[in-house]
Amino acid sequence: MSFAQRLQEIRDGFERPFWVANVSEIFERISYYGAFSSLAVYLQEKLNFSTEQTGTLTGIFGGMVWFLAIFGGAVADRLGFRRALSLAYLILATAYFLIGSVGATWLAPIRNLVPLGFFVGFILILPALGVSMVKPCVVGTTARASKENVRSIGYSIYYTMVNIGGATGPYIADLAHKKLGLENVFRVSALSVFAMFFLVLLLFREPKRETGEPAPSVARTLNNFGVVIGNPKFMLFLLIFTGYWIVYWQQFITLPGYVHSHIDPNASVERILITDGASVIALTLVINYLFRRMAAFHAVILGTLISALSWVILAIHPAVWTCYATIFVLSLGEIVHQPRYYEYISRLAPPGQQGTYMGFAFLPLGIGSLIGGWFGGKVMHYFGEITHHPQLAWLVITGVGVLTALLLLIYDRVVQPGRQEQKSA
Repeated sequence: MSFAQRLQEIRDGFERPFWVANVSEIFERISYYGAFSSLAVYLQEKLNFSTEQTGTLTGIFGGMVWFLAIFGGAVADRLGFRRALSLAYLILATAYFLIGSVGATWLAPIRNLVPLGFFVGFILILPALGVSMVKPCVVGTTARASKENVRSIGYSIYYTMVNIGGATGPYIADLAHKKLGLENVFRVSALSVFAMFFLVLLLFREPKRETGEPAPSVARTLNNFGVVIGNPKFMLFLLIFTGYWIVYWQQFITLPGYVHSHIDPNASVERILITDGASVIALTLVINYLFRRMAAFHAVILGTLISALSWVILAIHPAVWTCYATIFVLSLGEIVHQPRYYEYISRLAPPGQQGTYMGFAFLPLGIGSLIGGWFGGKVMHYFGEITHHPQLAWLVITGVGVLTALLLLIYDRVVQPGRQEQKSA
């Protein structure tokens, strides 16, 4: 098939809802990562939360998304993708606006009724309600609004849109921070997703459900949860791999405050955080090609170790440029392990239960963010504010990653997932 024919096949293979949903996903990711990249600095410098409180609250923001996503698919399917997407973007616009308005005078009557930490924590959970519905809607639309011959390309387009948004969000947050003020970073995020509310209402139409496609329910999701918990080998793996995400999320949880408190108070944290998304976009295909012959589980172990050791760079020489270098190496580990992680889970799942297991593959991300927020805040408080050796905090975080890699290696030897990969291949 010629390039022109393939291009025509792609043009004809996707219905309009596919493009509307995936374009909206760019802006959803821009708003999410823009808000996430500025959140820790906002909490600590504008709302005057302590290092420990900032870590915990930032972890809540990042973690709840992945927990609620387990049930988001069932809710989205019941409402229909058009209504679910519209509602999700309206929730997100409201949530981001509220985050940026925590200190506003018009919220003072409500803010004064409860402890500030509880008030802010509640508001930080709200974006997860929206994101948890966006994800299944966009992925589901990609499946339903793509012809079979281009569906794999459709998922590649979706993944690209996610990473474009992830890399662009911190950059826009940096501009908004400098030009409009820190609070307005969240209002820009609100405006971004509010525009997607109208885009969906005006241009998105409900894609047709495939014949025989089952409609998930909350009850079925709960039953699937029981099925997954009933597999101790799988649960052990997810528990161990949570350590990776405890290490990974520190770029959003503790790095921003560390940079402003111990390196340069005027440094652009948002610009540093662009490094991860940009590296993933630029290097995923190359690195996946280089490691294509490595067993999936071994790639997971190697990626975990690379990401863990990235923080040693910052521990040895604290500087703005080493922050960039650290995040770049961190992203290399992410690229090495991420696609192989899902490959391994798909093979670990019993026959006929791949979908169920893949739905719970995101649990370590949520648990890792929640634990990582509490852990990162504690560690940085101890080494930064008590012993006054903040760089040592990164060695402790590195230790968590190295221990995770070691536990994965032991798991590999004891459970022997390599045999299952060979049988399943």
